[in-house]
Amino acid sequence: MTTMTEPAVGINFDESENQKMIAQMIKDFGELEIKPNIMKWDESQEFPVPLFRKMGNLGLMGVLVPEEYGGSGFGYPEYVTAVSEIARIDGSIGLSVAAHNSLCTGHILQFANEEQKKKYLPKLASGQWIGAWGLTEPNTGSDAGNMRTVAVKDGDHYVINGAKNFITHGKSGDVAVVIVRTGEVGDSHGMTAFIIEKGTPGFSAGKKENKLGMRASETAELIFTDCRVHESQVIGKAGDGFVQSLKVLDGGRISIAALSLGIAQGAFDAALQYSKERHQFNKPISSFQGISFKLADMATKVEAAKLLTFRAADLKNRGKSVNLESAMAKLYASEIAVEVANDAVQIFGGYGYIKDFPVEKFYRDAKLCTIGEGTSEIQKLVISRAVLK
Repeated sequence: MTTMTEPAVGINFDESENQKMIAQMIKDFGELEIKPNIMKWDESQEFPVPLFRKMGNLGLMGVLVPEEYGGSGFGYPEYVTAVSEIARIDGSIGLSVAAHNSLCTGHILQFANEEQKKKYLPKLASGQWIGAWGLTEPNTGSDAGNMRTVAVKDGDHYVINGAKNFITHGKSGDVAVVIVRTGEVGDSHGMTAFIIEKGTPGFSAGKKENKLGMRASETAELIFTDCRVHESQVIGKAGDGFVQSLKVLDGGRISIAALSLGIAQGAFDAALQYSKERHQFNKPISSFQGISFKLADMATKVEAAKLLTFRAADLKNRGKSVNLESAMAKLYASEIAVEVANDAVQIFGGYGYIKDFPVEKFYRDAKLCTIGEGTSEIQKLVISRAVLK
């Protein structure tokens, strides 16, 4: 276990050339392909599948996937840069890129066998296929050990019945990694991960959720009705699914920290620019202490979130345990995303409440970051357990 007293060996706070290249590529791509459509996608709740195919061509759908499987072959610092820079433009798109990369693709990359990797990773990394990942159920959020979706062995197949909810890309995903119960309720070794392709009989999408924010990132149910899945679709060993999930979520929390960082940075950028342009009493509002001090607090919080997030990314990149650091980064970055977006709306005043201006969307999008992939309360549980050991 890494402790908080361990020195941050190996972190270089300068952006690498790869990070600079990724950031500039996303900025250029975002200006052309994302910015003109932000509110259209948000209001219609359209999940823009063609956009993700284009991002696949840019290597953004397989950032961490080795080149031998068709990925970009980058590390976690580059991945954090990619997710945060996309979220700086549109949190919804950032969320979907994060979920695709770290959950579905990440689970297969970390735990699948060679045959499964060769079959699925090239399609996922290219953006040809979009991935979903299913752990949460209607009655089990943080209490995943009590899941009710069950797989029963029948010869060389498993028969799955039940439902998953709050699944990113639940309708549009071409393939899903799902964790279901194959043993006793509450047994951490009684759950198994399966790769299930769209079109498998008995596997269907249910209701698409109508959300406060992140509205261009699709969230839907997955429904299993006597769904027969061959044992060759099991990831790792039967019974290892929950343990695998916890490790996937350690990396996933870095994703949500990066997402939160991007949203906070985007809201701050907008507020800073507006404060210089908006004049009251014949001077820019940035010249008033009430606004300038607010901007100082926002900038400091964003920088602190950035350091925590890249610290966790660096440790992950070096193969160290990140259970504590990813929880800290996720907790802090998600909470300050809400705070910074809230302050940005305040700086915009009445215009902050209007959809013609960008900060109301950052405000709506930010809240999800404190809930998804483990609530802030769950992060505090993880952190307190680690520090009390």
